[in-house]
Amino acid sequence: QVQLVESGGGLVQAGGSLRLSCAASGRTFNSNAMGWFRQAPGKEREFVAAISWSSGNAYVANSVKGRFTISRDNAKNTMYLQMNSLKPEDTAVYYCAAGPVWGPGVAGPDAYDYWGQGTQVIVSS
Repeated sequence: QVQLVESGGGLVQAGGSLRLSCAASGRTFNSNAMGWFRQAPGKEREFVAAISWSSGNAYVANSVKGRFTISRDNAKNTMYLQMNSLKPEDTAVYYCAAGPVWGPGVAGPDAYDYWGQGTQVIVSS
């Protein structure tokens, strides 16, 4: 089992920044893919970014590329999502997820076995 706890969400004005954290615990050695997804009210869960625990290779969705940066700190078992130039359309609950394999499918929710409870991000215009 892997436990994931997100933090860092909140209310921010458009153009502002937030940094989300995802602390992982438990059997994390079985999880090489870590991802961020988001879900806005009435919408499907959307891929945001993913990173490999082992290599640090990252993949970021086009919708946030250039504004969001994903990173990880292996020593702390923590993944981060730095979000800059936030827009109202970034408003959503942000979830972190852990999966066993880093590969072409990391943009899909099926690649992940474990999910956090989510942290709310609200961007006001």
